[in-house]
Amino acid sequence: RLIDGEDRGVTELSFNSKQMALQIFPQKTQQPLKSIFPSPTNNGCSIIVPCAYNSSRRLALFQLAITQSQLFNGKAPESLSAEGKVIESGMIAELAQSNIALNDETASEWIKKDKRRMLHVVYRVGNLDKTIKFYRECLGMKLLRKRDIPEEGYSNAFLGYGPEESNFAVELTYNYGVDKYDIGTGLGHFGIAVEDVAKMVDLVKAKGGKIIQEPGPAKDGGPITAIVEDPDGYNFELLERGPTLEPFRQVMLRVGDLDQSINFYKKAFGMELLRKRDNPDNKNTIAVMGYGPEDKNTVLELTYIYGVKSYDKGNGYAQIAVGTDDVYKTAEAIKLYGGEIVLEPGPLPGINTKIMACIDPDGWKTVFVDNADFMKELE
Repeated sequence: RLIDGEDRGVTELSFNSKQMALQIFPQKTQQPLKSIFPSPTNNGCSIIVPCAYNSSRRLALFQLAITQSQLFNGKAPESLSAEGKVIESGMIAELAQSNIALNDETASEWIKKDKRRMLHVVYRVGNLDKTIKFYRECLGMKLLRKRDIPEEGYSNAFLGYGPEESNFAVELTYNYGVDKYDIGTGLGHFGIAVEDVAKMVDLVKAKGGKIIQEPGPAKDGGPITAIVEDPDGYNFELLERGPTLEPFRQVMLRVGDLDQSINFYKKAFGMELLRKRDNPDNKNTIAVMGYGPEDKNTVLELTYIYGVKSYDKGNGYAQIAVGTDDVYKTAEAIKLYGGEIVLEPGPLPGINTKIMACIDPDGWKTVFVDNADFMKELE
């Protein structure tokens, strides 16, 4: 079935042993829901299922309520004709296969095998060129790519410490005419490993940047740290470490129920709980979650402040992007473990990169991106 809000039309699939045809009917020609399944006396059949149209830039997922073997009678059709366009039948086979319902056991096995990693964090800025300059000159990042989408009214830029194929990045978004955003109280900071914190702080000061916390040893005896603020008010924690292949250390988000969040990210996202620490002096508890050890991967730091159950998220921070081998199965697994899907899986028109989006128990958004499509986008 095509599910995306209200039904806007009807999709008819008619097929026999040699071919399959698909036709989209407008709402005015909508017919009552009915279905005819294959039988020994019938060489072909028709299936009528509701169809939905969404004006946003995405393609709805064909969620067929039959298995691939039932649909194709054990053989994939040669082609698919949709609104006069010929489409390779492999996509239909892929959608049917991806839509197999998952239970707790199959979902857990799928998540373990899925090749996931954190790709980038997305947030909005008021002056793209100014922020790019600050990140390059003060934080040592490289401009990886930049694009302008005038028909949508925005531009964005990707910056980081290495190629996106292997490293985490920040995706800065500038919406035409918007020069200021509310960061809110839920977003904490972004963590960066540097070899000399004091030297970087001096550089930030020389460039007119704001210092939130001067360099000094961490209270728990950890490395020297400092906190600086970028031109839009986003905080970066500088952690003194030796050379590393991934200097972008963490994204810190505040949550209202730490145990609930840990359980969600472990089951639905397949992340590991790398460490957990209670800090009575600071009246908070943190949990570090990720897809690999902290010294080699960007991680998610969840922070619970004693007694605080909810936060203002503002409108500046957007989401984290995570790579996956199959956005359809990932969506089903997230639903199974209580996550809310806010963008159904499917390819983005014009880009054809398959994505899906969900929110965690605190309302923090994550976008899952098809790994193969992501690599093609970087070519």
